Amino acid sequence: MSTDSRRASMPEYTPMNVVKRHSVAMHPGDNWHLAHWYEAPREDPAVPEVYTYTDAISYAPGSEVAFHSSTTAVQWTIQVWRDGVTPTLVHEATDLPGRFVAAPADAYRDGCKWPVSHRWQLPLDLPSGFYRVASTCAAGTGASFLHHHFFVVTPADPAPPRDRFLFILPTSTWLAYNDWGGANSYDGIDGANRNQFSPTLSTERPWTRGLVWLPPGAPRLCDPQHRRAWEAPRYPTKEWAFTNGFAQYFASAGWAQFDRHFAVWAEREGYAFDMITQTDLHYRPEILARYGTAVIVGHDEYWTADMRRTVDAFVDGGGKLARFAGNYLWQVRLEDEGRRQVCYKARAHDEDPVRGTDRAHLLTGAWEDPAIGWPGATTVGVNGLQGVYASWGGLVPRSSRGFTVYRPGHWAFAGTEISYGDVIGGEAGVFGYEVDGLDYTFRRGLPYPTGDDGAPGTIEILAMAPAVRVEEEHRGEGFRYYLGNGRPNSSTKLVPPGTPAGDKDPQHYGSGMIVAMPRGRGEVFTAGSCEWVMGLARGDFCTQQITRNVLDRFLGRRA
Repeated sequence: MSTDSRRASMPEYTPMNVVKRHSVAMHPGDNWHLAHWYEAPREDPAVPEVYTYTDAISYAPGSEVAFHSSTTAVQWTIQVWRDGVTPTLVHEATDLPGRFVAAPADAYRDGCKWPVSHRWQLPLDLPSGFYRVASTCAAGTGASFLHHHFFVVTPADPAPPRDRFLFILPTSTWLAYNDWGGANSYDGIDGANRNQFSPTLSTERPWTRGLVWLPPGAPRLCDPQHRRAWEAPRYPTKEWAFTNGFAQYFASAGWAQFDRHFAVWAEREGYAFDMITQTDLHYRPEILARYGTAVIVGHDEYWTADMRRTVDAFVDGGGKLARFAGNYLWQVRLEDEGRRQVCYKARAHDEDPVRGTDRAHLLTGAWEDPAIGWPGATTVGVNGLQGVYASWGGLVPRSSRGFTVYRPGHWAFAGTEISYGDVIGGEAGVFGYEVDGLDYTFRRGLPYPTGDDGAPGTIEILAMAPAVRVEEEHRGEGFRYYLGNGRPNSSTKLVPPGTPAGDKDPQHYGSGMIVAMPRGRGEVFTAGSCEWVMGLARGDFCTQQITRNVLDRFLGRRA
């Protein structure tokens, strides 16, 4: 079967999730890009639908996967595809009997508690990777209802080759943005007035539409072109999501928007890699210990203390960490073998149960919070609190979209022919939408970390560009903003490390950086931007060459 015909057999190639047109009242004061709308089942017997989740986020080969489902259809089908350059169907079960079970009102927090609808024993030789679960049923309108879930198969090889790296998926960030059923770590129907984000999120529920799969051409948060003077801000992802029935946070995190682009590029480039989730990193640190190189990409915002300790020990012992990702910011806690994730964020000092106890160091706030006192830069070379936003809406809307190079002689830039002051990745838009930086100063035209934010002095800043922590609100004709107009933002309440005591106007400017950092017997390289993967997906020469240089050096392919 040809690649084209194999792709055409995928359920995504049929009309999906189409219902009859209906009317919804909208009022002029309703900024729908600011309102919280979320995916939930209709639970209407006349509208066939099916939703599925698995009993774990990852499995070892040979394990049994239990699928939990609820459907209003009489029969439905489940398929499992190993995702990559050419998605491959590895399991299918058709004509499964339908069973409807209502979703609990607090499914986002406590899970759905649906019955097992299907089981599959994973083959012992099933390769490590990302497996997309497609649940479908006939919709009766010539279309079908389609829902996507996923699980990861962890590596079985106890001694992988040196030139094989471990790809760690930032699934704690994915979970923080999954608002299926009503809430995530940003918005929600939690709290006494049913209008707050939820500090506790469950994995025992479906993933909202767009985090696992997206069609080609789905927009990104970063504006595709510069906004001209006095043109109203645009938020294309909100417009597209509302038009096409996708989650309003589809562009903020997830496999489809970020990690898949790297996996496809690396596979095409001939790199061999295995895959784990952050849950595995937390509970099964021995997997990382088998490898010499670990890679993280995309939007990488939430970590546990145990994850950090595991990675720090890995690098101290000689491991190499390549992080092409941005927004290293929040500490979280995992409970019940990772089935629940806890993060109170800016509410932590008032609400987190560990505050004021002997577990206060596990407070679920920013790493740089004095109550935690563990600067993110000590692990990944940069931190989110000194960076944050760029290249979208009113957040540095006319930026270069790339990194300005300050140390072109570094080994990471070999073969690129770049010079001091050059911008790399600008045409591909590699700088945004959230970035990581450091407090820095310039000496003789070169940037150096000040260390005021706890960053080690051994960090070398290779390239950088400006970012902001709040959206600049210019008053123009018909202007409405996303992180402005009175909308609260959980990170803007935090005072960046190094801010003088009593400063009534904390610094709202930051940066995104490419840095290199030795640590122990190992090494860390970070390109601190969520959008670095776009340089790979869009064929940007410098982005690809730098990524190859880092991977080849860390894997021992090149001195």
